[in-house]
Amino acid sequence: MLKPKKIQLLDDTALKQLPMPSRRLFMQRALSLGGLSLLSGCALSDEESVEHALMKVSQFNDRVQAWLFDPERMAPTYAEAMMTRPFPFNAYYGREDIPEVDAEEYRLEISGLVADKHAWTLEELYKLPQTSQVTRLICVEGWSAIGKWGGVTFSTFLKHIGADLSAKYVGFKCEDDYFTSIDMATALHAQTLLAFTYDGQTLPPEYGYPLRLRMPTKLGYKNPKHITAIFVSNTNPGGYWEDQGYNWFGGC
Repeated sequence: MLKPKKIQLLDDTALKQLPMPSRRLFMQRALSLGGLSLLSGCALSDEESVEHALMKVSQFNDRVQAWLFDPERMAPTYAEAMMTRPFPFNAYYGREDIPEVDAEEYRLEISGLVADKHAWTLEELYKLPQTSQVTRLICVEGWSAIGKWGGVTFSTFLKHIGADLSAKYVGFKCEDDYFTSIDMATALHAQTLLAFTYDGQTLPPEYGYPLRLRMPTKLGYKNPKHITAIFVSNTNPGGYWEDQGYNWFGGC
C-alpha cells in the first residue's frame, strides 16, 4: 500500500539493503517501498530483488522525464557577474589524473547513423559558427555553479555531419574512459552546446579540454568532458554512471 507522501521512495529497511549511496540519492523522492514493489512486480526480500526493483523505477522515471521534457523550453541564463569563481572541478578522479590531450594529434571520431564520418581536427571544429551561454550546472551531489561556455550548438554540428535526426540516441566516448549518452530531443535543444571555451578562453583541462558537451537541461554527469568520439544510434548506449544505477535521462 502506497504511503501518503508519493514522492518518498524507500523506508530505512530497504535503504539498508542498497550497496551504493548514489542509488539511494536518485531514488529518495520517487515512491514508497510498497509502490516500488507494486511497480516492479517483485518482493523486496534480498539485494538482487531490490536492485531489480530500483532499475524498474529508474526506467519508469526516465520515461516520465522524457515525456515531460519540452524541447522548446529554455533553461535560465545569467549575467556574467553572477559566474561562480572559481568554477568547481569535479570528476570521478583527482586533478592529478586529468587527461592530457595533444591538440595536434586530437581527432574527434564520428560513427553510427551519420552521412559524414570523417574525423574532425580541432582546427576544423573551431571554424564552425560559435555562440556562448552563461548557465548553471547542477551536480547530483547537491551543489551547482554558474559558468560561461562557448562553442557550436550541437544541433548545428549534427546537421553538419548529416546525422539521422530521427534516431533515438547520441553517445559519447571520452579520453578519460568516461562515456554517456543522451536522447535526440535533448541533443537538438537550442542550449545543448559542444563547448571549446570557458569564460572566453580555450577550455581548461579541468573543465574538459579540448571538447565537452554542455547541457543546462541535464544534471552534471550527463555533460561529458574530453570528448573523443560521438556516435548516433537507435540502441541505448548507457553510460558510466547510468550503468551503475543513475537515471539515464538525467534531466534537471
